[in-house]
Amino acid sequence: MHSSFDLLALLLVTSAGLAYLNYRVWKLPLTVGLLVGAAAGASILIALDAVLPGLGLKLVIRNLVGSIDFPATLLNGFLAFLLFAGALHVNSRDMFERKWTILALATLATVLSTGLVAAALLAVSRLLGLGIPLSWCLVLGALISPTDPVSVLDVLKRVGIPRDLQATVAGESLFNDGVGVVLFMLMLSLATGTQIDHFGPVTIASLFLLEAVGGALLGLGLGYFTFLMIRQVDDYNVELIISLALASGTYSLAGMLGVSGPIAVVVAGILIGNHGMGGAMSETTRQHLMTFWRLIEETLNALLFLMIGLEIAAIDLEWWNFIATAAMIPLVLLIRGLSVAVSALPLNLHLPRRYASLLILTWGGLRGGLSVAMALSLPDGPNKAPILTIAYGIVVFSIVVQGLTLEPVARHALSGQADG
Repeated sequence: MHSSFDLLALLLVTSAGLAYLNYRVWKLPLTVGLLVGAAAGASILIALDAVLPGLGLKLVIRNLVGSIDFPATLLNGFLAFLLFAGALHVNSRDMFERKWTILALATLATVLSTGLVAAALLAVSRLLGLGIPLSWCLVLGALISPTDPVSVLDVLKRVGIPRDLQATVAGESLFNDGVGVVLFMLMLSLATGTQIDHFGPVTIASLFLLEAVGGALLGLGLGYFTFLMIRQVDDYNVELIISLALASGTYSLAGMLGVSGPIAVVVAGILIGNHGMGGAMSETTRQHLMTFWRLIEETLNALLFLMIGLEIAAIDLEWWNFIATAAMIPLVLLIRGLSVAVSALPLNLHLPRRYASLLILTWGGLRGGLSVAMALSLPDGPNKAPILTIAYGIVVFSIVVQGLTLEPVARHALSGQADG
């Protein structure tokens, strides 16, 4: 039996080795390189095991992946720190100027996408004879609709898109993680009939608002309390510890209170990243804090995308599930564009770059580790395998294909809008 430290050491060594290969040979974006490298390595070992079953390689990989407990690691560990680190970089003034668009994308677009993805999966399921009921189709819709704040922001900054569009993408990605988790828990409860199967739509909507608004208020309160604390301290070591306590404590307390941890952490991070750094920290502390959280973010991202790649070993890829995945990928992309257009376009008809922004938001709506973690956390049953396979396929396509082509797509969209 290996200790948790041994497992962490193995993941860090593997991440370092793949990062080195990527830098020297593949020259892909780091997260994409880690995901592709891990998935390719695991696939090669699984294929070798099929040829030489006596080696037992597939069992070894599955035991390794199972020991990681990816859902718990992300949802109860990484997510708090990744969201807090991302929120620190957000300009609250830019985000406030785009508040209605961000709110529409994080809520209305996510809810609309959940319903449309469920309808699409139900049609595909009936066509292929998979037998996935509507309630479980809604579960897939909820877990695949949130976009990933990790994968897209660095690319958009390199493209040089306007600040207001950067703020929109960042705001949607950070907040719809929290909305998506709340929706997922509600849809899973409906599918399993464990908690709210007898509740009506109004009650479900009330629970959704309670978790989302409650999380925002909790993050605001704890963030402001932390701001008052660090304003009385002038020691960056103490302030770094306080920021760690804020991220972890806010997420943990939100879980105890039954409100959204992701939303609470994002609100707290935005408050500290703007008012805290501007009105309560010295320049030395600001530099140390940003460097510290950038290191945390990069390290956790490396481990996260490595684990996403390794999770291919957890999937039993059946032929019909593979066909369903191939059918759902373009449908989900189309639904992303439709949900963005319906929720945000009416608020931005007066803007000159509205159609370019629509294209960038559609193609830049990358899915990530949160979707995989939620899919892996599903209870065992006949619907888990197809949902997990479809979710994993959409995430990998999103990160690899959309992530690698987002920069030229964004440049083309912005140049075309300017020419028009």
